[in-house]
Amino acid sequence: MSLVFRSHPGRRPSREVKTGRTAIGGENPVRVQSMLTSDTMDTAACVRETLGLAQAGCEIVRLTAPTVKDARNLEAIRDTLHAAGCDVPLVADIHFKPDAALEAAKWVDKVRINPGNFADSKKFNVREYTDTEYAAEISRIRERFAPLVALCKDRGISMRIGTNHGSLSDRIMNRFGDTPLGMVESALEFARIARELDYHDFVFSMKASNPKVMIQAYRLLVARLDKLEHDEGGGWNYPIHLGVTEAGDGEDGRIKSAIGIGSLLADGIGDTIRVSLTEDSEHEIPVAQALEKIAADRKPMPTLPAWPFDPFSYARRASSVLQVGEYQIGGTEIVRVAVAQAAYDKVAHKIAGLGDYKPELIIENCGLVEIDPCDAAAVARVNASPFPLFVTIPDSCDLPVVGAYRLLASLIEARHPILLKDTFTPNAATDFVHNLLNAATNIGSLLCDGIGDAVLVQGDAAPGQSLRIAYNTLQAAGVRIFKTDYVACPSCGRTLFNLQATTARIKAATSHLKGVKIAIMGCIVNGPGEMADADFGYVGGAPGKVNLYVGKTPVKFNIPQTEAVDRLVDLIREHGRWVEQTTAV
Repeated sequence: MSLVFRSHPGRRPSREVKTGRTAIGGENPVRVQSMLTSDTMDTAACVRETLGLAQAGCEIVRLTAPTVKDARNLEAIRDTLHAAGCDVPLVADIHFKPDAALEAAKWVDKVRINPGNFADSKKFNVREYTDTEYAAEISRIRERFAPLVALCKDRGISMRIGTNHGSLSDRIMNRFGDTPLGMVESALEFARIARELDYHDFVFSMKASNPKVMIQAYRLLVARLDKLEHDEGGGWNYPIHLGVTEAGDGEDGRIKSAIGIGSLLADGIGDTIRVSLTEDSEHEIPVAQALEKIAADRKPMPTLPAWPFDPFSYARRASSVLQVGEYQIGGTEIVRVAVAQAAYDKVAHKIAGLGDYKPELIIENCGLVEIDPCDAAAVARVNASPFPLFVTIPDSCDLPVVGAYRLLASLIEARHPILLKDTFTPNAATDFVHNLLNAATNIGSLLCDGIGDAVLVQGDAAPGQSLRIAYNTLQAAGVRIFKTDYVACPSCGRTLFNLQATTARIKAATSHLKGVKIAIMGCIVNGPGEMADADFGYVGGAPGKVNLYVGKTPVKFNIPQTEAVDRLVDLIREHGRWVEQTTAV
């Protein structure tokens, strides 16, 4: 049985796992989580932040436990919350320290471990492992991991086996690479140990800052779990926690989160979600709730005759190149941004001031052919055309957007370029955040599937906002880079500087550097590994000190935080990526 990815018309069936008073998976709704930004040793601050999150609708709260001392203070936090009448489940976030995990497991409802660093030190060593050496490494991990499993089982608490792209162990990196496959294999190593000890109260996660990688990893995980269930039985249907790491802040952070989380929810994957924003943690909750509602309100996906793309790797659909007005579309050409004539007329007087957010195509002038993928005769006419056609789906279509375009791409020949729409109900009376999240979910997930040669955002009546959503979605999906790309972690108790203020300073100095990717990480846990494919990194190394990276290589150490942004600019200059910011006349 080869790996098969299935899109579920509803939620993917999963077993139920209890986390305190909250059950995950099974027939339960998708749960919303967040993580504290407060220092775990500051009991009052942690309690205050937790109460605020619970008030906002957060159902599970995670705290970092970087040391045994921090882990021990979880007892005080838990007891103070209970005294205040708050029993929201608490999760301890563990990196590098099995001893801290054992202490934390005495006091919390769930422990999150990262297989990439739970029992391994990250040295970026390159070496080959024989099968015997690899088996010996697994035995060593079992010795470190088994006591935690036994304690969790004894206390009846749950666990998240949470792999992060970029923080895989050297052992996994050298056998599988820094890939979705490596992420899945890393998690399954730990899951097999837990199952051998008859412990099943765990959930999986496969997080990445790149939505394409994140989507592929989760799809691969689900396909592997389905295959294991088929081959071995024994209930491999564990719940799934979704998240895009280091999504950033503002609209960009929301769009990137929507692309990754929204795409998977649309396929029925996900039992609990966390939106990671570089903002106060309470701001994450309404975004997560909105994404869950968008998924819950969506009509069931249509059945596809065949997947029109490989669900486990990215490749852009091989359409032909067409000349449309002054632009070429299709093939490997840039994905273009379209507007309706009425929208263009509203911004025509200020085109020069729109900068990088200009409309490029007017749909009424594109020779578009509207085709309902459920209309077999219309599909046949398009495929019988002697030349490629620029096609889209009419607003009268009664299918969900993602499913409709996947169905269209599976039925028409690849030579026909496709215009993507965010919705089939233009200018619907909804708020801007809903429009932004819905557009990012629909268009972004299709772009990550490799489908789409131009995009039209028509869910928001304001043309300027629609253009901004369109371009920022192209950037977040990684298909058209037109501005600086930031990977910023959401802050937590490990963070060694004020992430929001620091991110703002770095953006002020570098936001004109088109195509440069900068990672801003609060501590060594999120850097260098989880910076993934960033060009430059700004990483907290010690209180008041910053380390600077080129890729994953540290090049400058212990820079005073007051100087670090300037030194980052110097580093970008040294590597030939700096350009002077021009001032508009």
